Amino acid sequence: MAITVPISMGYELEVKAKAAEVFEVLSDVPTSVSFFPKVDKLTDMGDGVYKWEMEKVGTAQVNIQTVYASKYTSSKPKGTVTWKPVPGVGNALVGGAWKITDNKKSTHLELKIDGEINVPLPGLMKMVVAPVVEGEFEKLVEKYLANLAKRFGGEV
Repeated sequence: MAITVPISMGYELEVKAKAAEVFEVLSDVPTSVSFFPKVDKLTDMGDGVYKWEMEKVGTAQVNIQTVYASKYTSSKPKGTVTWKPVPGVGNALVGGAWKITDNKKSTHLELKIDGEINVPLPGLMKMVVAPVVEGEFEKLVEKYLANLAKRFGGEV
């Protein structure tokens, strides 16, 4: 039995780096992922597909590891980096997009993430587990954004 926890979030920030530099970092998946906390392993599966294996969270008796794969595509003219979930890999489906806008003196970033994580626990636990899983994911994404902001010379 498993609980499916939906994830949907959006963020915006303005950084000091040039749009070309920001695109370079965000469109290079291993470089971008190096700023994401608690990634145990990132595997290049070829053809723009990367498998994420997050660190296990929880206790020795009860722990959860999120594993998923996404197919990445990027377009410098459009200023986008997008990823779509690859079904059948791991216990989560995660998709999203970066939108990079050049504001001459700064770069505006929009991040959207949508997905679902399947947690191997009884349905009765959903009310307790879902907010914890959502909160953990949110904290990781916020730390990722803070790490990227630092890499890009800070927020404007």
